[in-house]
Amino acid sequence: MNQPIYKRVLLKLGGETLAGPQGFGIDPQRADEVAAKVLEVRNQGIEVAIVIGAGNLWRGREGILRGMERATADYMGMLATVMNSMALMDALERGGTVTRVMSAVEMRAVAEPYIRRRAMRHLEKERVVILGGGTGNPYFSTDTAAALRAMEIGANILIKATKVDGVYDSDPQKDPNAKRFRRLTYIEALNRRLQVMDSTAISLCMDNALPILVLNMWQEGALTDAVTGREIGTMISSQA
Repeated sequence: MNQPIYKRVLLKLGGETLAGPQGFGIDPQRADEVAAKVLEVRNQGIEVAIVIGAGNLWRGREGILRGMERATADYMGMLATVMNSMALMDALERGGTVTRVMSAVEMRAVAEPYIRRRAMRHLEKERVVILGGGTGNPYFSTDTAAALRAMEIGANILIKATKVDGVYDSDPQKDPNAKRFRRLTYIEALNRRLQVMDSTAISLCMDNALPILVLNMWQEGALTDAVTGREIGTMISSQA
């Protein structure tokens, strides 16, 4: 097996990753499957931090369309990310890995408050750190939270794990002729409006030269291939 080329990675998961066939809620079996994939990476000696979304429990956009205040909808989403974080924590712990959930929204009964240096210390002690609560502020997505946390903790790469094997020029589920990009620059991703991540997240990564790798979470061996440097998915960086 090839040796890992990264020491520390931040894995961005959508909330739908934990949903069952129905597409919503938390499926314990799916959580176990996600945990197994994370453990494959962790067992290679790589320090892993995770940011997970809340789309399986709450979509703030739907609330806003029905007249809900944006800040309220966003705070509800932050709470939902902590629920997902706890579900993933449980699955990882049952798999034998020491895990910590840290939340940007303080709720000490269920999660540690997010403190940058403490998060880094957990990683150094070989714990998987799950970062819930988004940025702790409304008007920012979990994509932006992932980019921010990745830079704060000194991650070498941000891996966005989806159900698609990279970034395409159109929706591959609707367009059979959709072209997958092997590499993109940050500027290309922004100018093409490819909806890989929101523009704030991509701009943060661009300003700090943090590479983004988009891959299919469910492709066999995808995460392992990614951390050992094999070409997979779509790499977004300063050079195409």
